Amino acid sequence: MQWVSAELLADLWRYEFRVDVRPSFRGATRFGLWESPTGLHFFDPMTAGDAAFYDRVYARMRLDRHRGKGPKAEFAMAAQSVASGDRVLDVGCGFGAFRASVPHADYVGLEPYGGADRPPYVLAETLDGHLAANAGAYDVACAFQVLEHVERPLAMLRGMAAAVRPGGRVIVGVPHVPSAGARIPNYLINATPHHLSWWTEAALRAAAERAGLVDARVEQAPWSDVDAIVYWIARCSPIKCADRRYRHAWSWHAASAVGFLAGYAMWTLRGAPRAADDEGASLLLTARKPG
Repeated sequence: MQWVSAELLADLWRYEFRVDVRPSFRGATRFGLWESPTGLHFFDPMTAGDAAFYDRVYARMRLDRHRGKGPKAEFAMAAQSVASGDRVLDVGCGFGAFRASVPHADYVGLEPYGGADRPPYVLAETLDGHLAANAGAYDVACAFQVLEHVERPLAMLRGMAAAVRPGGRVIVGVPHVPSAGARIPNYLINATPHHLSWWTEAALRAAAERAGLVDARVEQAPWSDVDAIVYWIARCSPIKCADRRYRHAWSWHAASAVGFLAGYAMWTLRGAPRAADDEGASLLLTARKPG
């Protein structure tokens, strides 16, 4: 779809988030933004952010604390697939926000980043490390806004499938295209080394099938108070992206700033739109492990 200069992205990350992304770029000088036959958008090379990058970015964004705005809508949707007493594994869980939506379950979260202040039900482990002693131990494995951060999303889905018993469920929430986030000019949250891929229903179904999962269902999650700032930034931006998402032009930088300032004000005043006429906040995949 387009080539993006690593220098442009590095400058944007430095100015907006005060973070140096060059170590995460691993020497790459440009990135291709591609669209696959399933509609999946992805950056190539896929270079995920390192621990220092995420510690710095999330310290500034404070997304894991949800800004006091309440749970995401996808949490309530996913909780409908969790029965009383189910063992739930939440991969890349941050501070374990999903736990509050499933008080009837036996919850375990995995988060290798985040420092020493994580709660006791969140383990500082990777999925691969946890599987060594816990394969097949769970009824539900879920991951919310995590699959787009990893360099091998299919391997992660297969790992989540390995974590659940036969007949267990895998639930995944992801950013998608088309969406409000994909229309914001120079929107870094959707850029490498943060988001490496943007998903479609067809891409999610294809990934679930390749991971050996069945009965895949994909739903659109509506906006909630915690994530509706993206909706308002896109609405307030004077430039709406189509095919090209990143560009070094003063009109684009100005549109990004105007969109954020006006969007933040609208988000503070209005919260989630009550009757949004767009594609919603995310896609939620629910599938089952055969058996």
